Amino acid sequence: MVRIGYTMMTEQAGPRELVDHVVRAEQAGYDFSVTSDHYFPWLRSQGHSPYAWSVLGAAAQATSRIPLMTYVTCPTVRYHPAIVAQKAATLQLLSEGRFRLGLGAGENLNEHVVGGGWPSVDVRHEMLEEAVEIIRALFEGGHVNHRGTHFDVESARLWDLPDEPPPIGIAVSGEQSCALAGRLADLVIATEPKAGLLESFDRHGGEGKPRVGQLPVCYDPDRDTAIKRAHSQFRWFGSGWKVNSELPHPDAFEAATQFVTPDDVAESIPCGDDPEDFVEAVRPYAEAGFGEIALVQIGGESQPAYLDWAEKTLLPALRDAFG
Repeated sequence: MVRIGYTMMTEQAGPRELVDHVVRAEQAGYDFSVTSDHYFPWLRSQGHSPYAWSVLGAAAQATSRIPLMTYVTCPTVRYHPAIVAQKAATLQLLSEGRFRLGLGAGENLNEHVVGGGWPSVDVRHEMLEEAVEIIRALFEGGHVNHRGTHFDVESARLWDLPDEPPPIGIAVSGEQSCALAGRLADLVIATEPKAGLLESFDRHGGEGKPRVGQLPVCYDPDRDTAIKRAHSQFRWFGSGWKVNSELPHPDAFEAATQFVTPDDVAESIPCGDDPEDFVEAVRPYAEAGFGEIALVQIGGESQPAYLDWAEKTLLPALRDAFG
């Protein structure tokens, strides 16, 4: 059985619209939701990037059933881990236990804004591991003092703690991050349907833990319109995380993807209104072992029509295919 999720993509809609969309997604019957946490959009054509945690707070109050999750937050550069712990505990209280804290090693695109340079991937993983240690210690209650390689914490305490802390997910893209997630995470997060990632996660202690995947889709009654929109806003997606994590600005992504064609995008992202195309795009994730799969509908203005179609057509087709 596969659970289907909805993505509040902060790079493509304003804060009020994002909350409206997740309310409609709950009504449409999505099983869970995830939210990106960006300072910049990937491409200027996306056009947005509100503060994800304010959006999540509003979403927690505007919805009653649908689970919420960061997908993902970097708790090391732009945010100190002690602040991430406070935000996550508050969201868990506001949502009455519906929040999961998805974490990752971050992208230069978002983290460069506070200065200080962009660390190497090995250092970023060291920082993430130390950050998780701090966040879990604060979730346990009491005062936390920490003198670490990358972070200091001076007599911190969370005064408003939920009865159950939010589960922590860690995003993976290779062996090193899988090893870290297997040791430290309650669930694993990925944006590629690679069974090898999950096998590595299991080897390092992740066996039996939830696994959450994500993929972009582009609904439109006119397939050519869908392809054009996907190319305009999402052609960066195929660059892979070794590239995506390093580029510092939307203009860099414009340059890096200047030779990607609409046909290239249409080969990797289902476009149009044939639900079978979307089912087949989800299938590799289900077959790889992902029990939860979040869909990203490309284009902020297309969300209302997409959600109506998803309720009537897409979600029934996915449940027929995957339970």
